[in-house]
Amino acid sequence: MCDASKIHCCRIPFAAVFLAFLCLLPATAQKSKEPSLPKYDLHTETKMKVTVDEVKLPPKGSEKDGAHLLVKSGTDSVDVYLCPKSFFDAMGMSFSKGDEVTLTGSKVKQGEADLILAREVVKGNDTFVMRDEKGNPVWN
Repeated sequence: MCDASKIHCCRIPFAAVFLAFLCLLPATAQKSKEPSLPKYDLHTETKMKVTVDEVKLPPKGSEKDGAHLLVKSGTDSVDVYLCPKSFFDAMGMSFSKGDEVTLTGSKVKQGEADLILAREVVKGNDTFVMRDEKGNPVWN
């Protein structure tokens, strides 16, 4: 038989467990479908004239996901992250295959892939600014 006086029980109040759950919830809820982007690096900033090969926009309902351009510079093809789709629409941006643009951005790596984080894109007389001169996003 068990002597109840020797059994030590640690009871954690339900409120404490619930509070711990609530504290962990935001960390899991903030995960996006798209992996987080690397930081803009002023040391790898470049300016180049490129031709738009493809415009990659997220599906409707995913306005926080990013708008990308696949561009060609000579024979090289590069993925360019512009901004969230909602900001892309608010700025009235529009690109088509064959558009010649001047791009200023930071060359970064995302996993194994090379990517350019766009700071500014000039198309004809239109200049679209996605980041300030320090590389901070202007859509925040």
